[in-house]
Amino acid sequence: MAKAEDRAATEEVAAETETAQEGAEQAEGAASPAADAAAELEALRAERDELRDRFMRALADAENIRKRGERDRREAEQYGGSKLARDMLPVYDSLKRALEAVSDEQRAQAGALIEGVELTMRELLNVFRRHGIELISPQVGERFDPQLHQAMFEAPLPDTNAGDIIEVMAEGFRHHERLLRPAHVGVSSAPRK
Repeated sequence: MAKAEDRAATEEVAAETETAQEGAEQAEGAASPAADAAAELEALRAERDELRDRFMRALADAENIRKRGERDRREAEQYGGSKLARDMLPVYDSLKRALEAVSDEQRAQAGALIEGVELTMRELLNVFRRHGIELISPQVGERFDPQLHQAMFEAPLPDTNAGDIIEVMAEGFRHHERLLRPAHVGVSSAPRK
């Protein structure tokens, strides 16, 4: 009987061990799907965050492109005529030289013609003004401004300060805030004594 009891105890211990192993396997199997689900959830969150970041960047790029396009449109509207205006400057220069070359005798002989040239000059300046083109007309004695003037020569002229304009050779023009052509000037290089 002792053998039977030992055998029963051994079988009972084996059954308990087997039950414990089955429980461990079940727990391990149960933990594995939970761990897989947690890893998958974490991967989905990372993917969501990456897609959100890409979306926000694309949205910011689209907004920057819209703003750049709007700025380019405004500049084209405002400065689109710059090339034509620049091409018209020699016409202004020619009319001005023609009017400056007229003597009193010529004015008396061909007054109507000269008046027509003066009217043409005034109309050209009115068109310039309407389109935002302004004349830069420095005066002798003003200070040289490299933003508006171009020095064509320097000369030591007595009784002038270095950097003073001593001659205006051609007037300049500005289209809104952009310089079309600087005024061509001569500049003094001699300090006043």
